[in-house]
Amino acid sequence: MWRNWGRSESVRPQRIEFPRTVEAVQRAVVAASVRGLPIKAVGAGHSFTGIAVAPGVLLELRDLSGLVSVDAERKRVTVLAGTRLHQIPALLAPYGLAMENLGDIDRQSVAGAISTGTHGTGARFGGIATQVVGATLVTASGELLRIDESENAELLPAVALGLGALGILVEVTLQCVPAFVLHALEQPETLEVVLAGLDDRVAAADHFEFYWFPHTDRAMTKTNTRLPESAPRHPLSPVGKWIDDAFVGSGLHQVACTTGKLIPGLVPPINRLSAKVWGDREFTDGSARVFATSRSVRFREMEYALPVENVRPAFDALRSLIDERGWRIGFPVEVRFAAADDRWLSTAHGRASGYIAVHRYWRDDPTEYFEAVEQIMLGYGGRPHWGKMHTLGADVLRERYPRFDDFVALRDRLDPERLFRNAYLDRVLGG
Repeated sequence: MWRNWGRSESVRPQRIEFPRTVEAVQRAVVAASVRGLPIKAVGAGHSFTGIAVAPGVLLELRDLSGLVSVDAERKRVTVLAGTRLHQIPALLAPYGLAMENLGDIDRQSVAGAISTGTHGTGARFGGIATQVVGATLVTASGELLRIDESENAELLPAVALGLGALGILVEVTLQCVPAFVLHALEQPETLEVVLAGLDDRVAAADHFEFYWFPHTDRAMTKTNTRLPESAPRHPLSPVGKWIDDAFVGSGLHQVACTTGKLIPGLVPPINRLSAKVWGDREFTDGSARVFATSRSVRFREMEYALPVENVRPAFDALRSLIDERGWRIGFPVEVRFAAADDRWLSTAHGRASGYIAVHRYWRDDPTEYFEAVEQIMLGYGGRPHWGKMHTLGADVLRERYPRFDDFVALRDRLDPERLFRNAYLDRVLGG
């Protein structure tokens, strides 16, 4: 039985394979086609949707991992598709390189992260898929399709964020940057002060985000400033990091979630306490060590991308909704930002975007909360994160992505028999 991290999806595949080479992936695809079985690749299982569910053949890519090649002059690296994001910094370090931007979780495989539109925050930076300058795909025929600036370049905006619908990614080439450090300032603030200066803070910072604790007037802000790799580092002490991330961020938050489920009336005071004890720190460290944080408390998540000018009204409507419904929401609401990009199915395609993410503890039913929030987000031009829970189908999504039909046409060409289909892709792309 395969289950995703959030325990929102599970499946018992008819067959599971663990390919170690590109050739093994090709053989698996051909064999699945002969048997008439659908085949899907799986990374770390960090998507909350059924995007990676594989009822036929499940390809577990954990062994298809590591560095393939480095172009030091152009600062480009090619890695195997199953490489986890948290492994990449060590692979890049000998070459003085880093990934330009990362999200706050780094457990995903690189193929899974780009295929679902994983992103970080920063008004001048796109999602991880925008760092992709080349890829190699195993198509439904078992052949290799190489995409880069010299081969099939017109396909890159589709393949770099392909939802797993176009084939099995086996190699990914990333445009990196010189290694850098981040100065991190994390602090609790009054929510109204944060909202009043939101546009200016987003524009001024390299990376800005905030979390709002429902039932409180407090937010935790995170501002990261990029510095040269040679800048002095002042990392968190091991003890301080353990207290903030493991003891408070994981241990006490687990207790808070469990208590809130048993006694919902305690959620508001727990949130007020959390807003006081979480995230009041300042440090400087290597970029990957600052971007990513540990997440051990299981949850489920929905996130919508909005035109950046709609973030404030949508957020205000969300606050009002929680008050009106009388819900007790223990997880903070997260707000982040990203630059416009050209990836056909990117949530930031063609527009500067802000992201509003809502969460529920994994043992709580998120349906009522998520669906009500979803209606607000749709009213403000929202596009759902492909790897996070939502209810939309192809009819609605087609209206929100200018290149949607182009993507479907490419899918028809590369996978006419729908070898890489599953129920989620049937819903969001059509059968």
